[in-house]
Amino acid sequence: METLKQKISEDYVSAFKSGDKIKKNLLGVVKGEITTIEKNTNSENLADVEVAKILTKIAKNLKETIAASNSEEAKSELSVVEAYLPKQMSELEIRTAVEQIIVETGAKTPGEVGKVCLLYTSPSPRD
Repeated sequence: METLKQKISEDYVSAFKSGDKIKKNLLGVVKGEITTIEKNTNSENLADVEVAKILTKIAKNLKETIAASNSEEAKSELSVVEAYLPKQMSELEIRTAVEQIIVETGAKTPGEVGKVCLLYTSPSPRD
């Protein structure tokens, strides 16, 4: 199975060959961050979780840039970064999932929050 780091490297090469400067430059920055962290931690391959943290940090910075300047380039870069991150649930999706877990556990009072947390953190057939 291809890692997130490998996917980013492949997409970097594709962007370079196709002349997509925004994607190439952004993925170059991501690859640089990965390399820096690998050197600092004496690791050869960062786990997908660590690469996702880098992407999340870059996405946060881009969102701040967009909020401050409404930059079209930052919007394009953000769409590139978000393509590598898992889709975020909407507030409605989160509320629906929590309500379903509460029903499944039979929790009726705030004192039963432990039941809800236990079910939420346990692997389930829904995954």
